Amino acid sequence: MNEVDKILTEQDKKIIRALQNGLPLVTRPYQSIAEKLELTEDELVEKIRSFITDGKIRRFGATVQHFELGFVANAMVVWDVPEEKVSETGRIMAGFKEVTHCYRRPRRPGWPYNLFTVVHGQSREYCAGIAKRLSRATGVTNYSLLYSTAELKKSSMRYFE
Repeated sequence: MNEVDKILTEQDKKIIRALQNGLPLVTRPYQSIAEKLELTEDELVEKIRSFITDGKIRRFGATVQHFELGFVANAMVVWDVPEEKVSETGRIMAGFKEVTHCYRRPRRPGWPYNLFTVVHGQSREYCAGIAKRLSRATGVTNYSLLYSTAELKKSSMRYFE
């Protein structure tokens, strides 16, 4: 028996499976899910609250289809940051609301970049402007913007499948 099995009941796993499929587009989505799980709506909502309180669920949010909203320019901005400044620089960049992802990665031969941020915009010019603002805020001037040309796959983690 692994650690997860000790922490979560079979009912807990069923709830997580149901939630990760997204909320149905109905007036009472939790009631709809609860009925399929043979729970009351109140029982389901209380269980979700306990997952959040216990730290089993860190966040509960919606996924916005940014292409459908006109945010068609997606840039991964790769940064060459001095090693001693990566943590501080990453915190500054992550603090920008326009930055949706911020990761530290190891450098590779021929690839000087060690900090990666992602920004979305309605144009490449907008994304480039955000990168310039990040550069001014951190003093990091060696960076490059890599734009998406096609979305081949986008999915969230799946648990207990």
